[in-house]
Amino acid sequence: MGLEKHYLRYGRTARDHLLDWATCGRRQQQQQQQQQQQQQQSQLQQPQHQQQQQQPLQQQSQPSQGSSTATGRRSRPHVTHRGTPLSMLISHGVKISNNRLAVIILGIITLILGILLTSIPWLDYFILKNLRLWNDTLSYHYWQRPGVIRLTKVYIYNVTNPDGFLSGEKPKLQEVGPFVYREDMEKVNVKFHENNHTVSYQHKKILQFVPELSIDKNTPIVTPNIPLLTLTSLSPKLGYLLSKTISVVITAANFKPFINVTADQLVFGYDDALVSLAHRFYPKHMRPMERMGLLLGRNGTLTEVSTIKTGYEGMDQFGYIDSLNGMDHLPHWNEEPCTSVAGSEGSFFPPRDITKSEMVYIYDKDLCRIIPLKYDHTLEKDGIAADLFRLPNNSYGDSAHNPDNRCFDSNEYEPVRGLQNISPCQYGAPVYISNPHFYDAHPDLLDSVEGLEPKREKHETYFKIQPKLGVPLEGKVRIQLNLKVTRAKDVYPVRDFRDFVFPVMWLEEVRDHRYTSIMTTFLIHYLSLSLSPLLRASLS
Repeated sequence: MGLEKHYLRYGRTARDHLLDWATCGRRQQQQQQQQQQQQQQSQLQQPQHQQQQQQPLQQQSQPSQGSSTATGRRSRPHVTHRGTPLSMLISHGVKISNNRLAVIILGIITLILGILLTSIPWLDYFILKNLRLWNDTLSYHYWQRPGVIRLTKVYIYNVTNPDGFLSGEKPKLQEVGPFVYREDMEKVNVKFHENNHTVSYQHKKILQFVPELSIDKNTPIVTPNIPLLTLTSLSPKLGYLLSKTISVVITAANFKPFINVTADQLVFGYDDALVSLAHRFYPKHMRPMERMGLLLGRNGTLTEVSTIKTGYEGMDQFGYIDSLNGMDHLPHWNEEPCTSVAGSEGSFFPPRDITKSEMVYIYDKDLCRIIPLKYDHTLEKDGIAADLFRLPNNSYGDSAHNPDNRCFDSNEYEPVRGLQNISPCQYGAPVYISNPHFYDAHPDLLDSVEGLEPKREKHETYFKIQPKLGVPLEGKVRIQLNLKVTRAKDVYPVRDFRDFVFPVMWLEEVRDHRYTSIMTTFLIHYLSLSLSPLLRASLS
């Protein structure tokens, strides 16, 4: 209350008053000394009894001075308000308890730690150090057997007018699906190579049908006879005599250009005489499966041995393939960049925060190539920052729209925008890939069929990648398989099957990994590693 009254009296702020307290005390001392001198002069002139009456008045007018002695010794003025603001607050009864002192000290420590953590990239250092792929690290356990959901969704084109197509009509296609399969994946036969900081492994994949997300897998489908049309498309190159022999055999066996199968048979295999013959007589390195199935080769342990970079020589190639079966290039093509294997298998990508690169690449064994993905913009996935990468619209097709595609071109066919030949890795079958529903492809491809409706949100390929860790938070690879048929007019059963790019099916590989828990594990684990020594040191 004394401070408040003094503040109101002089009209100053509490801060100015505290700083000017000593000056005010000196001014009061001078005034009191002048009053004492005047009183002493008056005492010499007044009677003794008047001096005795004035002494109590002098004591009342000078309450701050020390008490006078009985002999009348003059009291020296004394100012009790000198000192620093902190000492004055303490003198007025402000006490700091032990709890408050502990809170203040903890706040100071927290402030210092905050400054250190923001000015020095400790967290980045610890995360990147432990993100590198090595035996028994957190990233290794995630990579070796991801505890995440990976789905493969299959959509098949049912041909509703097979006879009409052979008569010259446009094929009428009905999309049937999805047929959903959960992919349980594990890396086996893992071996680390310290000499070049790589790790080799084989994929073990098991696809299991998920009925609650699918339609009936026994749904009947009318689809082109892929083994037959593959053989007849190649027959013009075999010479007249061999073509005639093929025609006689096919006619006698009563093969048809369209077949009726179930969706499950088309995806995971059915018996076919032509495929069985090819498996028996083809050279070993070109030998197809014993049965015909579009995804038959995806089940089980793959024979391919992949070797990827662990990040110890730099994060710019982290997670990228170094070699396949001991080769640092793809044997299906003749020159770069088509022969390149430098792409991710999908678990890790080089962190964009480090590389600053606008492009990442993913390798797909079934497509015999790496797929480019271009940075589009930054967004959030489940509250976590992510970079959106999209498949460029000129990734498939002729070199006129993308010079990097020139090594995919061939003299055997005229390149078409949005359509790419992958027959070199499909046992010679004229299989071509595109985006589903011919999204971003040449308009003539879409105009040649009925029943397709390309939409970006349903048919594009994209990935959402966390820029600091290079971990994909979400990804969808969408590919359509097409059969490019060449007319074989000398083969009676298929003589009416004209030159045509026939859509067969498309699939969507969903990598909606729900990585929020993995990201949280990374951050909590490495924050505890980096901060616990500092906290122990501060509390000891």
